[in-house]
Amino acid sequence: MESERKEKPGAALPMNIVLLEPEIPANTGNIGRTCVCTGSRLHLIQPLGFLINDKMIKRAGLDYWSSLDVTVYRNFEEFLARNPDCRDRFFLATTKARRTYADVHYPPSSYIMFGKESAGIPEEILLKHEKDCIRIPMAHNERSLNLSNSAAIVLYEALRQNDFGQLEKTGHLHRLRWPDEE
Repeated sequence: MESERKEKPGAALPMNIVLLEPEIPANTGNIGRTCVCTGSRLHLIQPLGFLINDKMIKRAGLDYWSSLDVTVYRNFEEFLARNPDCRDRFFLATTKARRTYADVHYPPSSYIMFGKESAGIPEEILLKHEKDCIRIPMAHNERSLNLSNSAAIVLYEALRQNDFGQLEKTGHLHRLRWPDEE
């Protein structure tokens, strides 16, 4: 499944979330919704633990799924071949990393990869990309945070470092007005 690129003229380059062999449809749906709300792209690397049309994905992503810029790849090698621009802005989120997600600079249009829920990113891939590995600090001896929470944490740090790109930074009340808006 190849999606159309939905960039607006003058828009900031989107961030990219990469899921390597995701297993739980609700996590992927939640991450898809986060990608839509942040103008980010989602890359799914097979095998997937569900069908793309799985009702759990659409349920978690609500009505956002149809607006998602998503591409599916047969394997990690195909992902790398089709995204050669990721090499200088590629980050692998893993509990095994030696530095945190806050210790790095995320250029515009960075690619942030997360592994499958049950095993993470294979160590063979991590060794080839050691300088690109990042972790979210957490309590000693705990396995990991939820995948969709982890993706949101790292993605928003990358967006913050880029002044949130073209995202709307201020909110407005629906029925009333803030005191300084009257």
